[in-house]
Amino acid sequence: MQLLHIDSAITGEQSVSRELTKRIVAAWKAGHPNTAVQHLDLAVQAPAHLGADALGFRTGQAAATEVQRQENALSEALVSQFLASDVIVIGAPLYNFTIPSQLKAWIDRIAQAGRTFKYTDKGPVGLAGGKTVIVASTRGGVYSTSEGGQAMEHQESYLKVVFGFFGITDVRFVRAEGVGMGPDAKALAIASADKDIQAHASVPANQPQIAQVA
Repeated sequence: MQLLHIDSAITGEQSVSRELTKRIVAAWKAGHPNTAVQHLDLAVQAPAHLGADALGFRTGQAAATEVQRQENALSEALVSQFLASDVIVIGAPLYNFTIPSQLKAWIDRIAQAGRTFKYTDKGPVGLAGGKTVIVASTRGGVYSTSEGGQAMEHQESYLKVVFGFFGITDVRFVRAEGVGMGPDAKALAIASADKDIQAHASVPANQPQIAQVA
């Protein structure tokens, strides 16, 4: 089993999402000892945002310059790594009501027609099914307990949509919210997240209908 461990927080050792992804990966490996892990740190190896030189996989045009060849190679490497993975663990802190821009840049690279989805006469069809995604979702405030808070967050909601678009039905969330509301609230949030980790790590990979967990 191949597990892709992705971090995107820019806060280093202070990052709660990084701590949670470590715990998720450790718990998964404990329950699935045949798991091989690759780590992708998007704060260190952030792909450039899509520009004219990075659109080869969308336009089908062959690279004409060295920069275009490098951009095409990066997009191919990222989508191939994603498609080869059975389990993807993602650290996704809430930045300005959504995900970090470097995580969005990674998603833009792997969102490739013919690789992770396709369009048909009946609409889009995901091509990357059969995977499990576990998201370490961290938030300084509390957003899940009110309609106003839920309307403001475009983090978990976005990730559920985009991975569902790729055909992935098993999307699980380990949530720690309120981590910026003082040490007691942070400790409670992490304790709650630890319970989520144990629950999700004990469930086999590729289980449909997990995506409703929110």
